[in-house]
Amino acid sequence: MPIAFRRRTDVVVPLNRSPDPGLPTLETARLRLRWMRADDLPALERLIGDHGDSRAWNRGGGSDHGEASIYLESVQRGYDLGHSYQWGIARGDDDQLIGSATLYGIDHLQGNAELGFALGREHCGHRYAREALAALLGYAFADLQLRRIEADVDPRSQAALHTLEKLGFRREGYLRQRWRIGGELQDSMLLGLLAAEWPPAT
Repeated sequence: MPIAFRRRTDVVVPLNRSPDPGLPTLETARLRLRWMRADDLPALERLIGDHGDSRAWNRGGGSDHGEASIYLESVQRGYDLGHSYQWGIARGDDDQLIGSATLYGIDHLQGNAELGFALGREHCGHRYAREALAALLGYAFADLQLRRIEADVDPRSQAALHTLEKLGFRREGYLRQRWRIGGELQDSMLLGLLAAEWPPAT
């Protein structure tokens, strides 16, 4: 599934600073949203390899172990600074990392944040993303007391748009040539979801 977010990854801290800083684990029927660990690096490499040319990483394709380590360190730094909460999406039966889900740009004063997610290509088609994001949104609105969640999606990513709209997100704007990713100019579809609209009517 194409990625639906963009973030800075230019500030890092050592991986061994804290194996788990206290990010709550979110359980669903089939999945576990949890802190990503050093032993997830091989799976994270595959995930970056699947989506390395997307706006999530703002880079060209490909991946290596060192790059995945730096990315994982940036996840911790974002949590330490309080502006980014990133969960690994793992299967509940074997705890294997299959994707990631993120709240970033968190502004507690204004009550808003941005949402991003990625799923390994081999795990698409099973509604894992929708299941994981439903748990994340429930936590964001109930526990963090956020008022509004936004998403910036490549408009060509029909699977990502479908997933978000099934969760109640509404299309709110189209920005042309907003990003330059791997030498390509990309448009943005902006979507938003309010706490008052959650959960969506079924």
